[in-house]
Amino acid sequence: MKTTLDGIWRTGVVALAVLSSNIGMGGTAYALDDKPAKELFGAALLPNANASSPYGSYAKGCQSGAVALPKDGPGWQAMRPSRNRNWGQPQLIALLEQFSQDAQKIGWPGLLVGDISQPRGGPMLSGHASHQIGLDADIWFTPMPNRVMTPQERDNLPFTSMLDKNKFLTVNPHRWTSTHARLVMQAASYPQVDRVFVNPAIKKKLCETWSGDRSDMGKIRPIYGHDEHFHIRIKCPAGAAGCKPQAAVPAGDGCDKSLAWWFTKEPWAPPKKDPNAKPVKPRPMMLSDLPKACSSVLAAPSIASVNSALPSAYSAPSQPSSQIEAIISQDAVGGSAPAGVPIPLARPVN
Repeated sequence: MKTTLDGIWRTGVVALAVLSSNIGMGGTAYALDDKPAKELFGAALLPNANASSPYGSYAKGCQSGAVALPKDGPGWQAMRPSRNRNWGQPQLIALLEQFSQDAQKIGWPGLLVGDISQPRGGPMLSGHASHQIGLDADIWFTPMPNRVMTPQERDNLPFTSMLDKNKFLTVNPHRWTSTHARLVMQAASYPQVDRVFVNPAIKKKLCETWSGDRSDMGKIRPIYGHDEHFHIRIKCPAGAAGCKPQAAVPAGDGCDKSLAWWFTKEPWAPPKKDPNAKPVKPRPMMLSDLPKACSSVLAAPSIASVNSALPSAYSAPSQPSSQIEAIISQDAVGGSAPAGVPIPLARPVN
């Protein structure tokens, strides 16, 4: 995997060299804003060599000095390796390593870690609207197998939903277990964790069945999707002046009318369309829409190799190696929804 990624990087680094030279000539706005930001950040296949720092907000920013979660660890395996999205801020990577150990202590075989962020963060060519500053990570509800999967298996392994597809917003009792519940609550227990996003049906199940300490229940937020994985978001690290924090989680455990709203027709109703309105082509996010620091993040020299970005606390063994999420970045209030309920900006597929 290292050889392949390094080879791809040698091809992609030319684009970054052009970006750097344009910045030096004062042509940043013209040279960098002729392509969507997702194309610029998608071309950066290694992080820069600068100090670690997140810039901007979870759905509108970038990251400097990212480190890699090793593809294999004693309590985790990184999934979808071809996406090259196992990069995050050191604080998040350290948390994931700690979480993997704690998960095994409560009976979970090990974590399958999904997307974290791109090497320099920023918007992605596909998938998430968030995950832009190296402080978000997806954890599969599928437990880690007792063998090391090949890269091909990790790219192709299907997701497993925790929902009963024949019932509206209902957890499948044959798939969901008390260990799943302990895993989610363990994720929410860390002080640096700001939110854990799950499907509304999973949040409801936790509200109804969790008999342990409920002080962190409010961190668990219901959202579209997230029936096959849950999404961990940590707070802006101390001293990260360029990081824009999210609004504080509302008081209480969230097992109230804000959760009940998801079980009404309103969140799932087809959007109303004006038959006289002219179609508007969505404008892609450009580099100029991101914090100014993101231009420098893109243009800065890369690290030497993937291995130089592995956390010092752990060395990887020698093994073969949407728009719906936009509302995750806010707790907006509008219409007739109760306080603390995010208003949909997009609709579920089904």
